[in-house]
Amino acid sequence: MTSLPTQSAEQQVPQSPAAASAATAPDLPADLRKRPSLPVALVLAARPRQWVKNVLVLAAPLAAAKLGHTDVLRTSAIAFVAFCFAASCIYYVNDVMDVESDRRHPKKRFRPIAAGWVPIPVALVVGPLCGLAALGVAALANWTTVLVVAVYIVLHIVYSLWLKHVPVLDLAMVASGFLLRAIVGGVAANLELSQWFLLTTGFGSLFMVAGKRYSEMVLMGEDAASSRKSLSEYSQSYLRFVWQAAATVTVITYSLWAFQLASTPDLAHKSAKPWLEISVIPWVFIFLRYAMFIDGGSAGEPEDVVLKDRVMMGLGAVWVAIFATGVVLVGARG
Repeated sequence: MTSLPTQSAEQQVPQSPAAASAATAPDLPADLRKRPSLPVALVLAARPRQWVKNVLVLAAPLAAAKLGHTDVLRTSAIAFVAFCFAASCIYYVNDVMDVESDRRHPKKRFRPIAAGWVPIPVALVVGPLCGLAALGVAALANWTTVLVVAVYIVLHIVYSLWLKHVPVLDLAMVASGFLLRAIVGGVAANLELSQWFLLTTGFGSLFMVAGKRYSEMVLMGEDAASSRKSLSEYSQSYLRFVWQAAATVTVITYSLWAFQLASTPDLAHKSAKPWLEISVIPWVFIFLRYAMFIDGGSAGEPEDVVLKDRVMMGLGAVWVAIFATGVVLVGARG
């Protein structure tokens, strides 16, 4: 008499999606191995860690030596919150559009939408609501702030739908997001923005974006195109050329800006001159330090590089202290 085949333990007890995810991701932190509740997943999908990029709204007030003014602080806070909502709107839309490619990425597959923690229909509702909230908050400053935030949202929706697959234009679109963050701080506080400020911010943004793409190619290797279609059109040597050229231009434009401020004819305090000129030194070393991470292929998430590297944080603090001292003494207007 033949005996019936017995089922294995795995066949008798089906794994839940959360358990299956945990089983295939032993390298993840414990709090990411189990399925979070929907409210927590919605917050994670908004990528609050990346809101650190929105600190760029303080760049124009800092350069104009107005950051200590109460009204400027108020409008800067409004611009910061508005861009947090706007960025989260784009993250929701982008993650919905990229859900399949994200699932093939070693890190992005654990994003809440790609992991299935946030249903796509829910994301398509929450995303636009974040966009509306961004415009509502921006209106508390002035109509030009609303315009800048609206331009950011529209450009990046177009990017998510189409331009992210167009080589070179995808770099320009992402870099524009950093530039608009810097611009909105001045717009919200009605501050004048110099051409040097815009050039330095623009090419600095391109440096970070090209470095991010380069790191993605190094990380993914031959599978890079499966995660991001535009990467199939790039080579590592081309992206290296772009981020190195952008870094060079950023250092040059910042240096010209600093020396121009230091040589202002009506300079009220001659003591400001050395501070502005010396600020070039930590600025250069910030770029050299960040370039080291790009070259090693570990700059895929710029906020992680900045926040996790103590040397980078230290150099940034030194630069801010020196530059802020200089602009306060010179009474510059950005």
